[in-house]
Amino acid sequence: MSPAATRMAGWRALLCALLLAVAGVAGAQKAADPAPLQFRDTAEATRFHDLVAELRCVMCQNQSLADSNAQIAVDLRREVLDLMRAGRSDQQIRDFLVARYGEFVLYRPRVSPTTWLLWFGPLLFVLAGGLVIRRLLRRDRAAAPPVADDDAQEW
Repeated sequence: MSPAATRMAGWRALLCALLLAVAGVAGAQKAADPAPLQFRDTAEATRFHDLVAELRCVMCQNQSLADSNAQIAVDLRREVLDLMRAGRSDQQIRDFLVARYGEFVLYRPRVSPTTWLLWFGPLLFVLAGGLVIRRLLRRDRAAAPPVADDDAQEW
């Protein structure tokens, strides 16, 4: 096979891969919610919206359950509403989702030995940066030549 034919085969393969990728994206659709959630009263709706706003979509990872359109988010919203109607408290619902998906599902993870670095890591970085800056300033001050009295100089 000549180099030109090899190059042409490579371009064809790239074009086929691109077309398949575009076809895959075109087939992806937002989750269809066949029946929107119906709330019994405004108190239930408010509690539901407050709860799903502080829970993370396990697929999107940067959106709350309230904001996500992924099918799993739709399913989890239904699950949360079912748990609410079953009489579970907000904490019990959070515990259920943490047991199922891990601490990641919470936007504000609990303070525990496994999340200490997450909670206190930024403070450690600020303290370490302050110590480095302090040490550099002391070293520069010690290494600087003494300042001459400006009044002693004549112009």
